[in-house]
Amino acid sequence: MNNSEVEIISKLRGSKCAAVFCHARPDGDALGSGLGLVMALRLAGKVAHMYCEDAVPEKFLYVPAMSEVKCKLSDCEYDTLISVDCADSARLGVFAGYYTKFKGATVNIDHHISNQGYAKYNYVRECPASCELITALLREGDFEINEEIANLLMLGLITDSGNFTHNDVSPKTFETAAYLRGKGANVNEINYNMFTRQPKNRALLYGNVMSKMRFALDDRLAIIVITSADFEKFGAEKSLTEGFVDFPLTVDGVEVAAAVMEFKAGQYKVSLRSKGRVNVNGVAVSFGGGGHILASGCMIFGELEDVIDRLTYAIYQHI
Repeated sequence: MNNSEVEIISKLRGSKCAAVFCHARPDGDALGSGLGLVMALRLAGKVAHMYCEDAVPEKFLYVPAMSEVKCKLSDCEYDTLISVDCADSARLGVFAGYYTKFKGATVNIDHHISNQGYAKYNYVRECPASCELITALLREGDFEINEEIANLLMLGLITDSGNFTHNDVSPKTFETAAYLRGKGANVNEINYNMFTRQPKNRALLYGNVMSKMRFALDDRLAIIVITSADFEKFGAEKSLTEGFVDFPLTVDGVEVAAAVMEFKAGQYKVSLRSKGRVNVNGVAVSFGGGGHILASGCMIFGELEDVIDRLTYAIYQHI
């Protein structure tokens, strides 16, 4: 069941002690939407904490609020659990069991087309970023949005929309951005930290990975591979590969880009991007993943070359 905006706001307003969760390996939208909501709930006089299975990637640590993200549950007696930017409860990682078995209210706020509504209350709307949905809920619910919250929500809006370049960016997206800018969001700082600034080891890893780019399906598919050996060679964390998948899509003639990252032996995390003609969500779903029509992901198990062959065939069926 997909609930109305009014019903979700009522649950947020009615909570006294809330825990907010995002997906493992968090990105800007997961962190921005979760922390933005936490801060707004606190301003409304409620107890609120944010949890994630994984530590916050280094690139986001310039934001002071990131220190609020916890990896272990506190002993608070929560009456409401809220998941943000999480298409499937399994992506909550170590918190999945706690969330799905919780006897109180569970709320699922997400923008992924593959989200089937796993909570007791679900607010799933397809748009560029969950931060767009959180902003709308806070505005309609008359929650205070200060400069800190505006920056958190703008962070997710900018990063998940590809700096407003994705096809699902709508007039509502730009109106949301204008509203957050009016509340004090620092667009220049966000863009610098997300798209310009990078550590030396990321730059070296990036050059190494792109130099070995593969092409298939008459050059309509571009594939990049990041192995554990690459991470070790350049002393880089997996989180530093965020955004790598976007570069192959800039090549003329490429319709689908795939980043195949070795997660552990025999397991590869695949990120997919499409220029518009190919539904990569369909590809991801065939491997048990999901996401959006133009941006999705999944896990594939096996030896690297076999993984690439299976992935290429799946894309061929959708191209």
